[in-house]
Amino acid sequence: MSKSVKNIVITFLIGCGIFIVGELISGDMFQYDNMDVFLTEFGFYQLYTFVLSYVNMLYFNYVKRIQLNSYEVVKRILFGISGATVITLITIFFLRIFISVVIFGQPFEAFIKNESWQGYSFGLWITLSILSVFYVTYFYNRFQKNKIKEQKVIAGAASAKFDALKNQLDPHFLFNSLNVLTSLIEENPENAQRFTTSLSKVYRYVLEQKSKELVTVDEELNFARTYMSLLKMRFEDSIIFEIPDKASNPESKVVPLSLQLLLENAVKHNMVTSSKPLHIKIYEDGNHLVVMNNLQPKQIVKKSSGVGLENIKQRYKLLSERKVYINQRDKDFAVAIPMLTKQVSIMRTTQKSQERLNDDYVRARKRVEELKAFYYSLISYCLVIPFLIFIWYQFSQHTIQWFWFPMAGWGLSLVFQAYRVYVDGGALGAKWEERKIQEYMQKEDKNNNWN
Repeated sequence: MSKSVKNIVITFLIGCGIFIVGELISGDMFQYDNMDVFLTEFGFYQLYTFVLSYVNMLYFNYVKRIQLNSYEVVKRILFGISGATVITLITIFFLRIFISVVIFGQPFEAFIKNESWQGYSFGLWITLSILSVFYVTYFYNRFQKNKIKEQKVIAGAASAKFDALKNQLDPHFLFNSLNVLTSLIEENPENAQRFTTSLSKVYRYVLEQKSKELVTVDEELNFARTYMSLLKMRFEDSIIFEIPDKASNPESKVVPLSLQLLLENAVKHNMVTSSKPLHIKIYEDGNHLVVMNNLQPKQIVKKSSGVGLENIKQRYKLLSERKVYINQRDKDFAVAIPMLTKQVSIMRTTQKSQERLNDDYVRARKRVEELKAFYYSLISYCLVIPFLIFIWYQFSQHTIQWFWFPMAGWGLSLVFQAYRVYVDGGALGAKWEERKIQEYMQKEDKNNNWN
């Protein structure tokens, strides 16, 4: 079913419901002289419903395009309802002119003279009631979508953090460092001691910063200087470093261990020999921190997976809209990472276990099934009840109005079903079952502990 056909069917069902409510309020109780009068009255209700729905939908789409902050939900609703009130009154006025003057041929002057608030109150009340439900439903669905988007961001952050921890220090670096340490112990015990001290500082920094999203540039530069000293002991004069003493802005921050990953990549993918020394330079360029090295690729090296650079880009993507720039030229290779100066806030969370994720999926699926069941019941109610009323009117209108019994019983069942679906915190609500299960599990654990 296309969206337009679906909207027409829904609008028709709403019109049927408004027709029933209007008849109940008027007190006529579906008393018509003949079927033509009934169809005419029913047609007018549908005309009002379709025109008012279309006009208000156009206005709602206009409200959505207005540049208001996404969190200003109350302002959007008030703006929408107040505007819809004015538009509804104007639309009802022109509809009444069309029906009275064009269809029934009443003079315009007589129409204006006989106009009163009574002709507008019911239409306005019904329209605003439906619009209120519509707005609440819309923003509730939007809230749910934002929660889903939030979970995706959380999952992305957890995945990026996992990759960051996995790639913080290449196992080959540790293996090579231990080999260098072994040789230094025999050749130069003093350097071996300095090497061990620097190596311990590297791992201490990793453990301290692994849970942080950002660190100051000065902290990262100090760590890079320590890491460089390890590389210098290993490669001696084959590697040359340039690094600033401190950042120009002490408040600027970068993602932790980003410099270590870039330095390690430079050493991993380039030749480092005394005849061809590797020059690595760290410097500031505007609001970026740049790591640049001369390009002298190794002759035999496995194809780069790009995990280190991708790791840095993913972590920045979670923190800021600013991008990491990569520039490879004939003679040098440079990576510029943003230095963030404004406060950055991201959602902090612990990784859920797979069991917890499975439980969340089962609960979400159950919630969707309950919601679908409610919608099916509501649509069935709107179709069947008017049909039962029509049967009573056509064949047994002189008997008791028996259609009230299924209307009331089924309607009460719908009310309970809606409460179950939409009211989370109440008794027997959507989360009541989960709370009760938790209570019984806690009682069971307490009894087991006492026993």
